[in-house]
Amino acid sequence: MSILSGLGVFLLTVLFMEGFAYVAHRWLMHGPGWFLHKSHHRPRTGTFELNDLYAVIFAVPSISLFWYGIGLGHGAFYAWIGGGIAAYGAIYFGFHDVIVHKRIGHRYLPKSTYMKRIMQAHRLHHVVETKDGTVSFGFLWAPKPEVLKAQLAKGGRAGVRAPAAMELISE
Repeated sequence: MSILSGLGVFLLTVLFMEGFAYVAHRWLMHGPGWFLHKSHHRPRTGTFELNDLYAVIFAVPSISLFWYGIGLGHGAFYAWIGGGIAAYGAIYFGFHDVIVHKRIGHRYLPKSTYMKRIMQAHRLHHVVETKDGTVSFGFLWAPKPEVLKAQLAKGGRAGVRAPAAMELISE
């Protein structure tokens, strides 16, 4: 497989992973996997939360594809896919855990419209502390905040955190 083809597979995998992450977040984490994910919708009491196990779970396909492609000699195609999954995981960690949730201290303030929108969408996701009734399940793409606020209003106040706890980024 050529480097150019490999990079294409890699980039397509990263894009695919955003769709996969949306589905997993909406119907797995806010479904039968809520027993792990609910820790992420509560104030953290230490360095780690039970939700962090999802990073380990989602690393397994990446590691397995590297091993299958390179370790077992089935071809670079599988390694490029594994690399795309790993890259999405790194992007997710940097954006979600570092920038949005400040699990590593920093002073970054979003300036671009995109970063403001994506951070506000994630914060709107977190105003709901329950399994149901939340909005915005993507990580790198999100609807406009006005759309998300309307969805929250339509759903009533079930599970919505008290307004004093909400931190929204103004546009």
